[in-house]
Amino acid sequence: MNLFFEVVKLIVELLIIVLVSKNLLVPIIRNLGKNLNLKSHTIGNIAGIATSIPEFLTVTFSAINGMIDTGIFNILSSNISNTIQYTISILLNKNIKLLKNKVIKINMILVILTIIIPIIVWKLHIGDNIIVVPIFIILFYIFNKINIINYKNRENEKEVEEEKFKNKKIYVYVIYIILIGIILYLVGNLLSNTLRNLCYIFNISELIIGVALGVATSTPEFITFIESQRFHKDNNKELGIIEASNNLLVSNTLNLFIIQSLSIIIIYFLE
Repeated sequence: MNLFFEVVKLIVELLIIVLVSKNLLVPIIRNLGKNLNLKSHTIGNIAGIATSIPEFLTVTFSAINGMIDTGIFNILSSNISNTIQYTISILLNKNIKLLKNKVIKINMILVILTIIIPIIVWKLHIGDNIIVVPIFIILFYIFNKINIINYKNRENEKEVEEEKFKNKKIYVYVIYIILIGIILYLVGNLLSNTLRNLCYIFNISELIIGVALGVATSTPEFITFIESQRFHKDNNKELGIIEASNNLLVSNTLNLFIIQSLSIIIIYFLE
């Protein structure tokens, strides 16, 4: 394998993911929310679901191939990467003072738990145990219930509209999101292969490959974190932080509780 060629591939693939996420995925999700008259909190939910597609596909295929360690480390590293990238996005947008908001504080406590829980699961060597699945489903319900109650306690928010993709019918947005999801998956798969090749070149273990995949599949989240805050910077900066934190929370909980549960079920029935 040619190291220079793999590095060039890595840069190009990351650039494609960034451009697609920033110029297509983010405005489409936002304006789908506007057409459905959704609040920023719910738009953050939709963004969290959309940006978890790469993790879903990566962990699913890892499970099918029997690589359960790669899957669990992908989830863990992805959740850690999401959290770090969220923090970086706040620093880049100079919104650090807004973290005092109660909604954001509770969200971040839940986010930290989505990092602690997979570490505990890994340490106990129960990452592939079917008994974990119902526990994860219950935890997913509890986390989302807390999130909903947390946001309902917030005051009414003032929303703004974005012009790009405005006034299109709902099914058009759905088609856009599906097509973008396919593009992100295909490029993400190429990116994962590039990272895997780089790991092999440097003789790095499967564990590190899982970490690398987690970082790679978190790229769309980073873009949505930044764009959420920039969108609200002239209207209500606090809304941007809340939207981004909700995106983070939904993405992390989906990764850990739903996507990892799916991989455990796949492993269980393939054994």
